[in-house]
Amino acid sequence: MHKAMLGQTQRLCLLRWITMRAFARISAVLFVLSLNEPVLEASSSNSHVRQKRAWIIDSFTIEEEHKGPFPYPLGNISIQRDYFVHFILHGKGVDEEPKNILKIDPITGLITVHGKVDYEQYHVLKLTFEARKSSSVVDTKLGVEINILDINDHPPVFQKKVYETTIDESMTQGSNVLTVLATDFDKPGTPNSTFQYKILSVTPKTSDVEFFIEQNGKISFKGCLDYEKAKTFNVLVEAKDNGEVVRLSSNTTVSISLTDKNNHLPAFAGRTGPGRINERESGVSILRLHVTDKDSKNTLAWKAKYTIHGDKDNVFSIHTDPETNDGILVVEKPLDFELAASRNLTISVENEEPFFSCQVQKKTETGLWEVLTRSGEAGQDGVPAAHTEAITVFVDDVNDPPVFTPPVKIIMVEENLEAGHMLATLTAIDPDRTYNSEFVYKIANDSDNWVTVNPKTGQITTVKKLDRESPYVVNNTYIVTLYAIDKGKPPLTGTGSLIIHLKDQNDNVPELLQHAVDMCLSDGPTTVQIAAHDRDQDPFAGPYLFELQGDVKGKWHLDPYHGETATLVREKTVYAGPHQLQLKVYDTQGHNSLQNLSVTVCDCTASPNCQLQRAVASRVTKTALGVILMVPLMLLGILLLATFLSCKKEKSVMQVDHGTAEYLISSNTETPGTDCPIPNELSQVHKDQVDQIVTSNGVTVQNIQRIQPVEGKFPQQPPRKILRRSMSSTSHMKSGFYQSSALRRSHSTSRENYVKVINLRSILNQKINSIQAHEELLDDRPKVYSYEGDEHNHCQLDCISIPDSEFTPDRLQDLGPRFNGLAAVSRPTYNSR
Repeated sequence: MHKAMLGQTQRLCLLRWITMRAFARISAVLFVLSLNEPVLEASSSNSHVRQKRAWIIDSFTIEEEHKGPFPYPLGNISIQRDYFVHFILHGKGVDEEPKNILKIDPITGLITVHGKVDYEQYHVLKLTFEARKSSSVVDTKLGVEINILDINDHPPVFQKKVYETTIDESMTQGSNVLTVLATDFDKPGTPNSTFQYKILSVTPKTSDVEFFIEQNGKISFKGCLDYEKAKTFNVLVEAKDNGEVVRLSSNTTVSISLTDKNNHLPAFAGRTGPGRINERESGVSILRLHVTDKDSKNTLAWKAKYTIHGDKDNVFSIHTDPETNDGILVVEKPLDFELAASRNLTISVENEEPFFSCQVQKKTETGLWEVLTRSGEAGQDGVPAAHTEAITVFVDDVNDPPVFTPPVKIIMVEENLEAGHMLATLTAIDPDRTYNSEFVYKIANDSDNWVTVNPKTGQITTVKKLDRESPYVVNNTYIVTLYAIDKGKPPLTGTGSLIIHLKDQNDNVPELLQHAVDMCLSDGPTTVQIAAHDRDQDPFAGPYLFELQGDVKGKWHLDPYHGETATLVREKTVYAGPHQLQLKVYDTQGHNSLQNLSVTVCDCTASPNCQLQRAVASRVTKTALGVILMVPLMLLGILLLATFLSCKKEKSVMQVDHGTAEYLISSNTETPGTDCPIPNELSQVHKDQVDQIVTSNGVTVQNIQRIQPVEGKFPQQPPRKILRRSMSSTSHMKSGFYQSSALRRSHSTSRENYVKVINLRSILNQKINSIQAHEELLDDRPKVYSYEGDEHNHCQLDCISIPDSEFTPDRLQDLGPRFNGLAAVSRPTYNSR
């Protein structure tokens, strides 16, 4: 009843809906007949009701992206009942996504469409239709499917807006340049989703190439690419679908860049440079060759590669200038004008990259064109030959140096050849002339000054005896170097050598390698190896014969005594200490020499070797010597200090406390004094002189007598401060005694000077005594006495030996209480406060 109001599209949809509805009813009847499983519906009172059957009663279609107006009727569902039923619709498009697209009239069962549906999101909307009684009991339940009809609303879309690729200029036609790909999101298998590719345009357009695209998106070309005509091609490609109502399309651009290849050979364009060189010069660039090339600069297709032809001796080389592509010709080896005044060469040039070429022969409507291609090295397989250039290099004559003939001369003579003997004559020639020129011969190198040379003839003569054992002789060979100097301008020099091989003579005697050895002391025999050498060579050297000389029976013997070395055996009767032996050593020809051998026998259990013991003794001696040298210096310093103090202003004497019973003299220092021995001549003071001393501060004679020395010592050491007081009275001393003028001074000054002199004398005597004692303590070296012979063999005395031991000063730190007591008795003690 609504057909009059529908447009053409709606009428088509309605016709399609009616047809599908009739088909659905027939299918529903068949489905009911074959249905076995009933659907049980429960009422709200949970009472059992009759069985109901469910089936798909109908299907509808909706065209996607329908333009409306909305809502519009889709169709209705009616059920013949004698009683009233209420229609309800559930599922996609109603209460499931996409929601609110479909609605049903609960009384009439008319389904209406209220919005657009996208086919690419929802191909089918599945719903459930229910008919309910007024008591809300389900009477009928049906399944409803609504198919979405696809329209052509999506054009084909390329993966990229712009495709870029780079290909070689030498690529052959038909090769795959690039493959593009487009996608259409419309319903697969329909005209809306199928499309074709098409090349719309190519920029720039050349006559020798044509691009085409296949249905799978593969882009290729016909003909030949030419970098010089077009470096880049822009190809516009279209993808267009086959839609029935409307055809949609999209475009993409393919950018194809070419890489220049070697389709042009380099050609010579000129040369610069002298093209000539002086003889004997090398490493000089004489010519620069210029070429042109139409290929792109600084590519392998442009870079030139030069080859020299006709240079058998490899005298020349050529390399390419990377900036200009020029070929630089260099003379690597010296040329000789006398051999050739010029050299003829041929130089060819090609590129580092192999050549290729492509030419279109015929264009065809279908398939690839007919083209002619060539590739490979120049001059091969139809490739054009490389360009060549003929070169002539001129050699300029210059003065050549003399040349010795032969340059090295070898002679053989015996050593010990006397002076004045003519050895050989070395001569030189001038290559510039065919006859011999006049030269001056000089000695260039004669390490040991053995020879002289005649400056005109080159004759070499000895000036001293030739010695094969000279340090300048290496491997029996002595080398003399000569110069031959011509008279050219400038004068040039040639060099020649005379090699003298020397034959050995037996002019040296054997000698011991070592003249001092050590042996260990033991209860049995001990041995040591002795070796000899001879400066002569075989057969004038070893093996040697060794013989002991003198009375050595029962003490020393050799076993073995023949060979390169011999074994010296010490008998147990030999005591510890140094021994002097003499040996005769013979070579194979009987030449001999008398050799002295020093043997030191020591106790190896006390120290690793005898040398270490001697080194320790030497160190002790050096220490004692150092102490002896230092003590006089110390004494001189003390005397200078005393003189310096005596020149100071005289200070007042400290007052003596008479109230005390002690015999100490007050001092302003806390440094303890030292008990020093007083010389006997100073301890005997004339009593009359002492009685005359009366101090100005009231000290009685009895008090002064109390401090007289008793048995050469004071009861108590006077303070050191008094020692540092004025010592001006020292000038009145003579032969260790005070003059009588000292007693005529004031009582306090006389007493002070008296104490100072006593202390100074005591300190000097103590230092001298300690130095003498120190020297005696350090003089602990073993005393070796001369050997008195063996006329009486007292074994009980010979067998006694005192083992040597190394003295270590650190041992004095831990010698026990007995030694500490002894040391306290031996050295002076000092009173301390």
